[in-house]
Amino acid sequence: MVGSEKGLLESCKTLRHVKQVHAQILRSKVEQSNSLLLKLILCCCTLPSSSSSPSALHYALSLFTHIPNPDTRFSNQLFRHFSRGPSPESTLRLYRLLRRNGTLLDRFSFPPLLKAVSKLSALNMGLEVHGLASKLGFHDDPFIETALIAMYAACGRIMDARLVFDKMSHRDVVTWNIMIDGYSQSGHYDHVLRLYEEMKGSGMEPDSIILCTVLSACGHAGNLSYGKAIHEFIKDNGFRVDSHLQTALVNMYANCGAMYLAREVYDKLPSKHLVVSTAMLSGYAKIGLVEDARFIFDQIVDKDLVCWSAMISGYAESDQPQEALRLFNEMQRQRIVPDQITMLSVISACAHVGALVKARWIHSYADKNGFGRALPINNALIDMYAKCGNLARAREVFENMPRKNVISWSSMINAFAIHGDADSAIALFHRMKVQNIEPNGVTFIGLLYACSHAGLVDEGQKFFSSMINEHDISPQREHYGCMVDLYCRAKLLRKALELIETMPFPPNVIIWGSLMSACQNHGEVELGEFAAKRLLELEPDHDGALVVLSNIYAKEKRWDDVGLVRKLMRQKGVSKEKACSRIEVNKEVHVFMMADRYHEQSDEIYKKLDAIVSQLKLVGYTPSTSGILVDLEEEEKKEIVLWHSEKLALCYGLISERKESSCIRIVKNLRICEDCHSFMKLVSTVYQIEIVMRDRTRFHHFKGGICSCRDYW
Repeated sequence: MVGSEKGLLESCKTLRHVKQVHAQILRSKVEQSNSLLLKLILCCCTLPSSSSSPSALHYALSLFTHIPNPDTRFSNQLFRHFSRGPSPESTLRLYRLLRRNGTLLDRFSFPPLLKAVSKLSALNMGLEVHGLASKLGFHDDPFIETALIAMYAACGRIMDARLVFDKMSHRDVVTWNIMIDGYSQSGHYDHVLRLYEEMKGSGMEPDSIILCTVLSACGHAGNLSYGKAIHEFIKDNGFRVDSHLQTALVNMYANCGAMYLAREVYDKLPSKHLVVSTAMLSGYAKIGLVEDARFIFDQIVDKDLVCWSAMISGYAESDQPQEALRLFNEMQRQRIVPDQITMLSVISACAHVGALVKARWIHSYADKNGFGRALPINNALIDMYAKCGNLARAREVFENMPRKNVISWSSMINAFAIHGDADSAIALFHRMKVQNIEPNGVTFIGLLYACSHAGLVDEGQKFFSSMINEHDISPQREHYGCMVDLYCRAKLLRKALELIETMPFPPNVIIWGSLMSACQNHGEVELGEFAAKRLLELEPDHDGALVVLSNIYAKEKRWDDVGLVRKLMRQKGVSKEKACSRIEVNKEVHVFMMADRYHEQSDEIYKKLDAIVSQLKLVGYTPSTSGILVDLEEEEKKEIVLWHSEKLALCYGLISERKESSCIRIVKNLRICEDCHSFMKLVSTVYQIEIVMRDRTRFHHFKGGICSCRDYW
């Protein structure tokens, strides 16, 4: 009978078959000898599906409990099977069972046991196993020491891993590789390079796996010279440059910003496999060369999800959000299923465009495809709705989240801030504290931003102090920048300058830019000129500084100085950023420039503009030309101010078919001017509509002749 059962076991292909054989053994009342149970257990572990089926390993473990005094060699065999499978917890269950039964372990028991601990990052169990290995006298076994290094590295205890490593009397290339990779995974890239040098000094030759890790560290650390040296070492020592090394070299050069060197490696490859091509396009995308990235992308025949995601992310992060959304639509047509990384890029792109209809569709798509409960997705949705002008939907997402972290709270605080609702931002911060959520630096950036855009100087100063005194957060340059902006908007320009001169960081372009712009707005010529010159010392080709400096001179009618600045801009090839406004109508985004005549309905748009101006003049509207800082006749200035891009976008919104109850939403890339701000307020009351406008720094909600910013922007 036993012989026939053995034959049946050999023919088993699934766990169900094993269970049927086991049931047959039980029904036949054959004595279940240790050898028969061992055969059943081994059959479970060697099934074709056992590597992917935790249930087979669980069944094997349950059978093992019926074996009295199991042989150590067999226990070790099970350790190896369990540690390699999808359920490393089974390894630890077997370990506890053996310890409880007093079964001895030998030196071969520990490497697979520690491998399972590494997979689970179970540090406490790892410490126990380490202690037992030392107690049994196996502390100097090189295989156990190597497994201990991997375990400590996997559990985030890189210093403990190094202590074991330094005590080893013999290290092979595997040991060096594990230690070097541990440093890399922990983000200690300088330690990777130092340990690599130590390895070479010991006479140990690196293999291609170690070289890939070192190249990755060079890329993350931005150490181009060391990366070049590794590349030369590879060429001089005749290493076979397989697909892994190819990708590592391209990634290293790309991460160091040396795309010309990455391209040299790439162009010499006899065949461009998917992974290296994706690395190449990601490198181009990271530095904003999306056209080069798209060229690589289009050359790839069989694109995978990673490739699509990299290209979509490149567009989203390179100020081409509409291209990102178009590519996502194409990805849908190709039936490529997105993952969370793709969705985050798409949500970011939608937030940048500010298209609310598209935002709602993306939110619905995320919910239908199983992303709706993911914390990072919900955090991104808060930001998306806020930037698309729908603060109510952002808050709805926030309140309905099953779980929130500090990013969730900070995102909602920032959403209130950019919409000018400082009271709600501050109230939410206090609610956050009541729920014992510890704020971080980003939380305070949102709070300070809210205070800055609402003129709450005293409150802003209190929050800035509480960062240090109550929450032990050291203010970074961004926080000082918010405080400078707070003082600048409140016309406390000398106080802003004092803070700039006393802060522990050298002021950057953004901080000098805040002071410079405030001086232009408040007519402080001398200080504005000083700030502009400081900014230009840091970034000589900064278009904004040159434009503001020109505008400061123009306000004072210093036309000769204006001419000198404009001449300098021409010589440097610097041009003023052109204003543009976007509006979404019937699920399509339309873009307008100043005095735009390219739209197919431009005649109707300008006709509507004339009609609106005529209506507004009846209630006292007069075009304000104070923002037109060029030497023109007054009537010419009035024409220019009426052709601003946001006015054209508004007119297109008014002539388009839409629900009367819906508001008009406009996104502008620059700060809204004084005349357009007055214009929108009057339109909102004369035409009884709500207008939501997002400019470079904040939202304006125009309704009934009033703006949410309270004319403080």
